[in-house]
Amino acid sequence: MIYRKHDGSLHWHLVTRWLGEDEHGIWTGAARPTTMRKGDGPPVILDYASVMLFPRDAWWTAAFNDAPARTEIYCDITTPVQWPSRTEVTMIDLDLDVCRTRRGAVELLDEDEFASHQVRYRYPADVITQAERSAAWLRTALAEDREPFASVYRSYLRLVTGSGQADQAGEAASRLLDLDTRACQIVGDEFYRPLAVTEDIPPMAARLAEETGAALHAEKAQFRRHD
Repeated sequence: MIYRKHDGSLHWHLVTRWLGEDEHGIWTGAARPTTMRKGDGPPVILDYASVMLFPRDAWWTAAFNDAPARTEIYCDITTPVQWPSRTEVTMIDLDLDVCRTRRGAVELLDEDEFASHQVRYRYPADVITQAERSAAWLRTALAEDREPFASVYRSYLRLVTGSGQADQAGEAASRLLDLDTRACQIVGDEFYRPLAVTEDIPPMAARLAEETGAALHAEKAQFRRHD
């Protein structure tokens, strides 16, 4: 999954796996932890599972986050998504975001960035209109709890939170994070593959769990030598 800015520069990108397709669009998901990158920056690890919705011909995408994320639903205003292949989805990020917290508050974010980028990137008038219209629609849909923001996403979220293998991946990654700062690179290397949507997370989970056990054993041995 690849977000770009209007000038073509790489924005947020991450690996998810295909979950299904329905009248709302195409759903993908990532088990806890979710690893993502902004541009060429370092991995950013989110300690919760999430699913993504890519609607057809709409100017937004949506992320539905499991606890403990403070934001339950986070929508990016974008150009309509494109699928260069079944394993790659891309779109242009148009700055505005609409989110709903777990307490039910609906917020419109990054209006200042949107105004600034209209000048910097010279957004066409129709792009500005579509972005503003989509943001207004999303605010209403989230506030009124319309589908797909009411309950339909929960069945897809269970696909990435109810799997024993997905849980194993999350537990292993969390234990690695407790070891030292090198864990970030280990998790990033295991879960990050650019420009792809993948379905092979379970095998990676097994390898990650094995590496975690070896790392923990080494840490214990090190502590004993200093006792």
